[in-house]
Parts: sequence; C-alpha cells; structure tokens
Amino acid sequence: MPLTHLPPDARPREKLLARGPQALADAELLALLLRTGIQGHPVLQLAQSLLDRFGGWAGLLAADVQDLAQVKGLGPAKRAEIAAVLEIARRSLDQRLAEKPAMADVQSVKTYVRLHLGRLGHEVFAVLFLDAQLKLIALETLFQGSLTSTTVHPREVVKRALALGAGAVVLAHNHPSGHAEPSHADEMLTRHLSQALALVDVKVVDHLVVGAHEVVSFAERGLL
Repeated sequence: MPLTHLPPDARPREKLLARGPQALADAELLALLLRTGIQGHPVLQLAQSLLDRFGGWAGLLAADVQDLAQVKGLGPAKRAEIAAVLEIARRSLDQRLAEKPAMADVQSVKTYVRLHLGRLGHEVFAVLFLDAQLKLIALETLFQGSLTSTTVHPREVVKRALALGAGAVVLAHNHPSGHAEPSHADEMLTRHLSQALALVDVKVVDHLVVGAHEVVSFAERGLL
C-alpha cells in the first residue's frame, strides 16, 4: 500500500509539513523515503521491519548497499535513495566532529564509531585522532583480526599519532559477538596505550567498545 492510500491526516508527508519532522515516528520517516510497500507489506510495515532488522536508526546507518540488497522488496532505486540519505548522515557527523571538540558530544562520537565498526563480522581496532582542541583529524582502522580478537601494536599507534600531529586520541574497537562489555584484556590494552602515547604528549581521552546495540565508554565508566 502506498502512502497515498492512507487517510490524509495519517500520511507522513502531510503530518511532517503540518507538525514538523519531530512529530513523526521512526517508521513514518523511513516510509517517506520508501514511498511504497511490497506485496503483502504496506509501506509503514516495510519501514518498521527494516528498522527492526537493523536495530533501529543506528544499525541502519551502519548498513551498506550490500546489506540493503539482502532485504526482499528493496529494488535498486529504493536502495540507492536510502544509501544516499544514510551517507549524508555519516558525512554530517564527520563535519560535526571536525568542527567542534569531539568530547563535547560523546553521543555523536559513539554514533560515529558505531557507523564504522558496528556491523563488521571480525574484530578491528580503530583510532580517532584529535587535534589539541579535541577536533577530529581522522578516523583510521589500524588493526584487523579474527571473529574474537585482534593484535594491537602500541608503537604503530604512536607513529600514526605523531604523523598526524594529534594531541589526543579516542581508541575504539568492536566486539563481533555483539556484547559491548569491556574485557580485562581491553582494560590492560588501554593502560598500555595510554602509557605509550603519554611519552609523546598524546592523551587518551576515551576508549569505546562497540557492540550490537550499545557503545560502552571507558571514560563514562571511570576506567581511564
């Protein structure tokens, strides 16, 4: 069922224009992009099933075109439109973190790393390199591993920090198991990296562990 088959006061577009985008539910916003459903699934139902499948907006933002291609009913046009909007959101976060201190908006930083690491099937270790004002210089994935572990070399992290002129870093890695709870090994690694980077006056301001549905901050846990 397309949106035009809904009563006028129930159509997401009309509701948005009359009351603003904040008045729309998540499925209604996504339905505006989809416009039509598929056989047996009205557009609002299709939109909700997409959000459920990817774990809400954060999971959908982390999806790529190949992920979307696995969804029955999403043809090339719909996939392209969704992918374009999601890329706009990613680039908006890039710009936001480059223009103001990253740690002034920890939630945006969490969303940012989840976009990059949240749906990977293997463990990776990434670093957000920040300038002296804690604005983003670059996010780089430095090490990749298996489903359960990866090896991190502090010397390589220090070299990249010096090469980029970083004054601080946010460490980040994912847990492909889906559980974001930091391990004892995660805590030990954070201490080792903090000590190594301190030798060149680079501060570790946080370490983020990315799971399926949440991102745990070492700074918020008092682990730094």
